[in-house]
Amino acid sequence: MRWLIVFLLAFVVFNGLHAWLRRFGLGRLPGDFSVHWRGREIHVPLGSSVVLSVLAMLVGLLV
Repeated sequence: MRWLIVFLLAFVVFNGLHAWLRRFGLGRLPGDFSVHWRGREIHVPLGSSVVLSVLAMLVGLLV
């Protein structure tokens, strides 16, 4: 259950920072989806989430 809460929080944070992270190329990787639904644009950053998770894991291993 804890991993689901962490995933949802990460999803909300990524959607909030989407415009800023797009400058660095995140959000446009293969596996990242954008859905237009009822006048809203919803971003599903699967590929970017994997990249950020690997980076966080590497930082955790080095520290």
